[in-house]
Amino acid sequence: MSITKVEFFKHNIGEKDIARASEVMRQPFLSSGKVVEEFEDMLAEYLGVKYVVAVSSCTAALHLSLLSLGMGKGKRVLTTPMTFMATSNAILYTGAMPVFVDVDRDTGLIDLSKLSLEVDVVLPVHLYGQMCDMERIDKMGFMPWVVLEDAAHSLMVGIGERSEGACISFYPTKEITSGEGGVFATNNIPMAEMVRSRRNHGMTKDAHSRYEKPYQHWDMEMLGYNFRMSNIQAALLLGQLDRIDELKNRRALIWDVYASAFRRNTKIGLIKTDSSSAKLMFTILVENRDKVLNELQERGVGVAVNYRAVHLLDYYRKRFGYKEGDFPNAEYIGNHTITLPLYPKLTQLEIEYVIEKVNEVVK
Repeated sequence: MSITKVEFFKHNIGEKDIARASEVMRQPFLSSGKVVEEFEDMLAEYLGVKYVVAVSSCTAALHLSLLSLGMGKGKRVLTTPMTFMATSNAILYTGAMPVFVDVDRDTGLIDLSKLSLEVDVVLPVHLYGQMCDMERIDKMGFMPWVVLEDAAHSLMVGIGERSEGACISFYPTKEITSGEGGVFATNNIPMAEMVRSRRNHGMTKDAHSRYEKPYQHWDMEMLGYNFRMSNIQAALLLGQLDRIDELKNRRALIWDVYASAFRRNTKIGLIKTDSSSAKLMFTILVENRDKVLNELQERGVGVAVNYRAVHLLDYYRKRFGYKEGDFPNAEYIGNHTITLPLYPKLTQLEIEYVIEKVNEVVK
């Protein structure tokens, strides 16, 4: 069978996952409830943390966890511009100020030598599945800030161990997906309780507990949001979490095949990684990126850009006055990076097709 097109991504939802979600849809309670709690408990056990709080997106997890750390007007949160804009947007939602520092050009991860004393929170981003050096950050315990992890790309055992918590995404390109959705994973009891309350309008009781027990009036203890995950979403995630090691291993195998093939092409740069990486995305660095991007699309290879440097996006330029040259390493990656298809459903023929077409275009 000849290949003419390879999709950029395909999700991992299977028939058993759909059947589980269908069963939930036959029940009266579709919003956040017992199925969400089951997923939270199962994921907490997998990650090795005490608490997981499921929410509507990783962006919501970032927003609520930053609020629970007291972020607001007059506060400063240090992060990197080499990320999806949701990282810094969540900081702005709280009223705090995002403070960008450049990344290491080899890894795309936050340059730890540039961490500042004059911030309240440090928010490292685990880019493409590659983990920041949390042990080194942890050893800076004498610093006056606390640490929160953007782990949208890293559903990894151990996240949240050396910080106040980690925020994870279940967007369709991630290891497991519910279409949208995210969680806050933590060992910090007060933070978990505050995120749990704020995801549900700041209410003292959620709907399913009010209806499954003798009725009790609820109160509103803080300003909150409608950031709940539904039972339907949690049902989709439960089965995938059962298969997480299988899904991860397949993704890592494909990542390694790409790496072996493209290391032989001197016109292609690769982000430096190590064995601890979740290997969520495979990116290449090329000259004339947009030309290569278009030529790969013409040949049927699905591609994306992860990411353009946030500080050069129009909103951030206009509001904060950022310009080219402010963070040169992030800008270099943002101007040269292309993300290739990487997901467990890729066939051997599709993998070979991607490699062939990339080498055909980049030579």
